[in-house]
Amino acid sequence: MNRKLKLEELNRLSITDFKSQKKDPTVVLLDNVRSLHNVGSVFRTCDAMAIEKLYLGGITAKPPHREIQKTAIGATESVKWEHVESAESVVLKYKNLGYKIIAVEQTVNSKDLTKYKWNNEKTMIIFGNEVNGVQQNIIDMADLSIEIPQWGTKHSLNISVSAGIILWDLKSKLG
Repeated sequence: MNRKLKLEELNRLSITDFKSQKKDPTVVLLDNVRSLHNVGSVFRTCDAMAIEKLYLGGITAKPPHREIQKTAIGATESVKWEHVESAESVVLKYKNLGYKIIAVEQTVNSKDLTKYKWNNEKTMIIFGNEVNGVQQNIIDMADLSIEIPQWGTKHSLNISVSAGIILWDLKSKLG
């Protein structure tokens, strides 16, 4: 019989253990993300993928907020995060720390995610506004842009879906 596991069988880390475990050298920046549900979902994905830190830039909402909590289901307590007024300043900070800066955006030179080879290096991944994407000045600061290939009539995916795909791809290829 193939039965669903009970919560106590999942051997999940406690928040204390999660906070003390070694994280991948990956930082995520949300650049002016409007949807509180998207913000909460990205918190949850960052927890699932053991991301080093999440930055909420510009108009991106921050906890505590009921709508963020609804989708984060506690990940705002486990994920290290910070709100910053200026996305540019945090990108510059991590660029100076030697992080590779990657914007998830469709650009004239963007790399196809399926062909991109992740290196085990310090990385900042930037996801943009639901309508306007990543700001051009942030793209200009990035080392490269990655896009998720699509085969339908729409030209974009929901920010939380994009974050899930990109972060899972990185984690699965790096172990």
